[in-house]
Amino acid sequence: MGTSYHAAPITDIKARAYKVPTDAPEADGTFSWDSTTIVVVHVEAGGQRGLGFTYSDATNAHLITDTLASVVKGVDAFDIPRALHAMRHRVRNIGRAGLAATGMSAVDAALWDLKAKLLGLPLYKLLGAIRDRIPVYGSGGFTSYTDKQLCEQLAGWVERNGCRWVKMKVGSDPDRDPDRVKAVRSAIGDTPLFVDANGALSVKRARSFGLFCVDQNVRWFEEPVSSDDLAGLRVLRDTMPAPIEVAAGEYAYDLDDVRAMLEANAVDVQQADASRCCGISGFLAAGELCDAHHIDLSGHCAPSLHRHAACAVPRFRHLEYFHDHVRIESMFFDGASEAHDGIISPDPDRPGLGLELKTQDVERFAV
Repeated sequence: MGTSYHAAPITDIKARAYKVPTDAPEADGTFSWDSTTIVVVHVEAGGQRGLGFTYSDATNAHLITDTLASVVKGVDAFDIPRALHAMRHRVRNIGRAGLAATGMSAVDAALWDLKAKLLGLPLYKLLGAIRDRIPVYGSGGFTSYTDKQLCEQLAGWVERNGCRWVKMKVGSDPDRDPDRVKAVRSAIGDTPLFVDANGALSVKRARSFGLFCVDQNVRWFEEPVSSDDLAGLRVLRDTMPAPIEVAAGEYAYDLDDVRAMLEANAVDVQQADASRCCGISGFLAAGELCDAHHIDLSGHCAPSLHRHAACAVPRFRHLEYFHDHVRIESMFFDGASEAHDGIISPDPDRPGLGLELKTQDVERFAV
């Protein structure tokens, strides 16, 4: 006989925001910042506590505890689709994108962590693994860095972590970007280079820069124009010289955003971020949609959040090993991802996401 089922109604949801200063000024093609805010969620049921998180605004903690918690409490922890449906319905008049989506993402991740813990399984085993090793690319290379800082960081991803690819930001000063790319190329040898404009360029400027990048072994051009400009992305995908692939999707907040990008034939590789796209549930759904369109999916940032779900996505390409998030997650969580030989892996001996908050260590960052 099988094990009998015991309901585990959700009894409590807590959320707290933490603001972590960067270790140096950071900027990309359209934004600059000196701190990153992480919102950590705990969900309790059946004597277990699930953990989830998102990178968002500190006000998200209040949205979670004051708004989302009211419709999630009492739901069976095994009924994650029901909880997510209730949250989506609750924020209808608030707006599901942006802040609400990131809040739902953190709660959804905590629910998956909780369910796996209740079953005594690492999450990737609960989801059904296709693989148990995730290739990562080293990412940072901010436009605020000096050329020396830029080269040292990207070369470090290759030499220290064995990353097969590295990514740099472009677009703040397009006239300088060719020299920055050349400097990085000298520092990383033959390692393929990715560039990310964060939507800073026009179609013509992006195409011109892509032509230059061909001879620099650049393989990936992320958000050359705004992700809202699906027509512009399509033009660049069709005209960008091989082997450069056009990628976008980090600002997809729900499945409709992913569907629109895929149906527009706007990208060679689709991106999604489980800390924004309605959590583990949304990320898995994006992966299925990509599979149906014969397009690979790449995970955006938050490596400790993505590593289990990435094991279950059919056409998964790689995961961004982003400087800020790698640093924060190692500070905040026991069990955080650490890349070796360009790979991260879930811990088969730790249930759920395999993370525990270092409560005392991070208290100084609490908002």
